[in-house]
Amino acid sequence: MTEEQRRAFSPVVRAALASVAMAVSLLVIKAYAAWATDSVAMLASLADTALDLLASLVTLYGVRLAATPADHDHRFGHGKAEALAALFQVMLITASAAGIGWRAVVALGGSAATQKGELGIGVSVAAILATLVLLAYQRRVIRQTGSVAIRADNVHYQSDVLLNGSVIAALLLDQQFGLHGADALFGIAIALWLAFGAFRASSEAIDQLMDKEWPEEERKRFLDAAACHPELRGIHDFRTRRSGAHDFAQFHMYVAPEMTVAEAHKVMETVENELRIAFPKAEVLIHLDPDGHIDTDNPLIEADVTPHWFGKRL
Repeated sequence: MTEEQRRAFSPVVRAALASVAMAVSLLVIKAYAAWATDSVAMLASLADTALDLLASLVTLYGVRLAATPADHDHRFGHGKAEALAALFQVMLITASAAGIGWRAVVALGGSAATQKGELGIGVSVAAILATLVLLAYQRRVIRQTGSVAIRADNVHYQSDVLLNGSVIAALLLDQQFGLHGADALFGIAIALWLAFGAFRASSEAIDQLMDKEWPEEERKRFLDAAACHPELRGIHDFRTRRSGAHDFAQFHMYVAPEMTVAEAHKVMETVENELRIAFPKAEVLIHLDPDGHIDTDNPLIEADVTPHWFGKRL
């Protein structure tokens, strides 16, 4: 299989295609159920599924673009396309929440019962079961790749499970107990949940676009793996960032001043090989410094960050 074919059928792309297929299937059955039941909660679920489809299509485009190799104009690759796709999903979720909330508030003044509640309940149960299968598959892909776009899509579909559960509760209260206002109240609750989900899904995408550092625990594991060579005298100016499924790390490493260029380079290659094994998704850039050299007085530049056990080993 060629590199182009591997990218076209990567786990992230397959997960995005599964989301599109799921959204299309649910859109068809929910459209009929919303028309037949005249339920606000079911209409909210239909609107959310329509936006799911658009979001999944954007996610598919984003992950395909993110998988494109680095080129002359994008030396660090296209990984941030995933974060942009995730932010687009957030905008759609927010718009959906606003529309659903407005429709539910308007419906609060009415007292008409929904029709064919059993149909709406059946459709919602089927949607929950199908969505749970998709969520399990997405979580497996996220564990393999760390894709931020699929993670945002996963958060969105998690809200769908709650959304469809709320539809079932609303229809049961309406049909069995005559609480006709429950349908609209659940619509408002769904809108608030979607708005919260949009806020939560946006944070990781924004962190990537702003080149936020890796979590402290992950940085510590990286430094533990980097400080493995006996000739290494220390590490400073350690910087990390994440772009889609790709990680980037760079640092300066101290070696003995009397080392030749060839000897120092051999030490650096050994460190790079160890890091490549421990962090296969990371692209590592190392700069060599003679021990005791000070590069800059920039206050953001970290001083020696080698692990606490490093000095004891020496």
